[in-house]
Parts: sequence; structure tokens; C-alpha cells
Amino acid sequence: MNLFVLIALAVGLSMDAFAVSICLGLSTAKTTLRKALIAGLYFGVFQAVMPLIGFFVASRFADIIIAYDHWIAFALLSFLGGKMIFGSLSSEEQAEKENSLRPKQMLPLAIATSIDALAVGVSFAFLHVDIVLAVLLIGITTFLVSMAGVKIGSVFGTRFKSKAELVGGVILVLTGVNILLDHLGVYDGW
Repeated sequence: MNLFVLIALAVGLSMDAFAVSICLGLSTAKTTLRKALIAGLYFGVFQAVMPLIGFFVASRFADIIIAYDHWIAFALLSFLGGKMIFGSLSSEEQAEKENSLRPKQMLPLAIATSIDALAVGVSFAFLHVDIVLAVLLIGITTFLVSMAGVKIGSVFGTRFKSKAELVGGVILVLTGVNILLDHLGVYDGW
């Protein structure tokens, strides 16, 4: 997996955290740097740790299912991307305004937005991705995107939430298709 695909994947994975960060930014009229940093750290760290966990768990089973690795990566990324796309098209508003950045509120949000990164980490084990580079790119991208989301939420409101989820979902699905076509020999990948 080349650097371009890893960056696109990092952006795609960060879109859930971006959407939640927008909601966090909505909760106050004035967004402080502290609030943006806290959100960025929670989401960035969890988005980086989850693929690492998935990678190490899947690495133990890589020899067993190596013949199916590209199908697993395709299925996981397409499912997660499809879920994000469907969520972005939903007419039901699920954003809740949080008035606090205490761990009691932030931990569940950080875990919920990083579950897809766990599945991506499983895919990384089968694709022999440089896990250190991938984890750093995902963590840093999510950190920066989440900080921006808090600010955007305080300025623009919920206007961008569904668009962010849609873009993230499309990126994940396209990455899955790219992996599958590359491994099937249809073309040489991105």
C-alpha cells in the first residue's frame, strides 16, 4: 500500500471523528484551543491505537487466511464505508451537543469513532503495511482533522457533518476496491 493510499485511508478514517468534533464545537459559542486539543488528542490517539491492536491480533492468524486477505480487506473497508455513507444519508439527526470534555463523555466517543480503525488494522496485517507509518499517519491526520472539526462546528454548525461522513465512506469503499483489484491482478493499484 503506497503513501497516497495510506493518506487517503487516514482521511477516510478521520471523518467519523471529524463529524463528532463538529458536534463538540456546536456546544459552545466560543471554541478554545484547549477544547480543540482535547478532542484532537482523544480521537487521534484512539484512531492510532485501534489499528495497531487489529494489526497485532490479525498477525497471529495471517498464515491461516493469507489466501483470502484481499477479500477480507475489501469486505471490511466496503462494509465500514457503506455504513458511513448510509449514516450520512440518514434523515435522522443524531448529533448530541456535549457540554463537557471529561473522560466520561470523551472515552465512549473516541472508542465509537475508532472501531472502524480496528478493522482496518486487521486488513493491514494481511497487506503487509508498514504499521508504524500507517498508525502515525492515521493518528496525526485524525488529531488535526478533529481540531479543525471543533472549530468548524463552532463557526458553521451541522452543515458539514453528513458531507464529512459521506466523503469518509466513499474513501473507505474506494480503498477496499483498490486493494481487491490490485490483488486480483486487474491493475497495479494506486
